[in-house]
Amino acid sequence: MLFRETEVAGAFVIEVEPIKDERGFFGRVWCRSELAKRGLSNAIEQINTAVSVQKGTLRGIHYQLAPHAEVKIIQCTRGRVYDVAVDLRPESPTFRRWAAVELSGHNYRTFYIPEGCAHGYLTLEDDVVLTYSTSAAYAAQHARGIRFDDPAFGIQWPETVQMISAADRRWPDFTETRASL
Repeated sequence: MLFRETEVAGAFVIEVEPIKDERGFFGRVWCRSELAKRGLSNAIEQINTAVSVQKGTLRGIHYQLAPHAEVKIIQCTRGRVYDVAVDLRPESPTFRRWAAVELSGHNYRTFYIPEGCAHGYLTLEDDVVLTYSTSAAYAAQHARGIRFDDPAFGIQWPETVQMISAADRRWPDFTETRASL
């Protein structure tokens, strides 16, 4: 596993180190000891899957408040997405910065997003499947979000959002929610 730092402190793109032969290749996408060696959380409470049928679907940008804050490790197993992490940790040197990576069913990357960061993605193709592990169970009463187009962050999405849930469209401006962090 190859860990590449991003613009958000503690968020990493993890590349598969392929071991190739005539059948194809083998590689690890998650390893408890590799994560621990870097001081990263290696706890998994849930493994989730999300299916988006239409290109241009935006999901997020979501996070959970403590004590249910969660680490997410995301992998796209079919299609392509533009996956984004936004640093919402006031004490972080990268507070309010965002990092993005293209994940696809062909590049085998994963995206490690630490606690205190929000997560969202835009599908770049039809019929996308994401699998993501979380270190905490979903807790609806602690679930929050930020707007995908909030000027406080200036996220540069590579394509136009075609579909977004009513709930995700209604998230307030960050200036209204910052005090709850």
